Amino acid sequence: MTLGLVAALAGLALLDSTSIGTLFVPIWLMLTPGRLKLSRFAVYLGTITIFYFVVGVLIVLGASQVIDRLDGQVALWGQLVLGVLLFAVSFRFDSKKKLDTTKWQNRANGSTAALAGVAVLAGVVELATMLPYLGAIGMMSAADLSTGQIGLLLAGYCLVMILPALLLLGGRIALRSRIEPFLTKISTWFAEKGASTTGWILGIAGFLVARDAFVRLFFV
Repeated sequence: MTLGLVAALAGLALLDSTSIGTLFVPIWLMLTPGRLKLSRFAVYLGTITIFYFVVGVLIVLGASQVIDRLDGQVALWGQLVLGVLLFAVSFRFDSKKKLDTTKWQNRANGSTAALAGVAVLAGVVELATMLPYLGAIGMMSAADLSTGQIGLLLAGYCLVMILPALLLLGGRIALRSRIEPFLTKISTWFAEKGASTTGWILGIAGFLVARDAFVRLFFV
């Protein structure tokens, strides 16, 4: 496990932290009228964190079996191609397209059980677009890591994914209503710029994944 790998994974995790499920549903929970209920945040963030971790473990187990049958160089070339494809796909996102966030806001205002369901639903919906996470898993699988190290990295990745939401929650508790205008601006900005942001996220993720493979192919 190298410092460069850990830094790249941390960067990808921070990119993943800006998705609807990991950041913007928590923000909408903070903007819900009435008293702030920390138990709802614990249920939501705990559910989506566990969901991502379990999915990551399942994907790693499958990816490791495939990579074990491939030459290490072939696996790295595959990672390089994945990174380039992510970067190329990022240009297909329409920067003028607005996201419909109303349905997510309505679901987030339901019961505690429904909120846990929203967390799982957000994770399932994002499976098709969790390309930074898939890139990170590919990097872990291609590296010479033990099962324990991969598990530790996956857990750390998932915790970093919810870190911005936890920091904003801390600000909401400490500053109360004074931070609400800021949270509202973030929510509005995401609705207007969400598609463009997704493109940037995929582009940066593609660069990080491709860079890691390129360095290990030609400089290690």
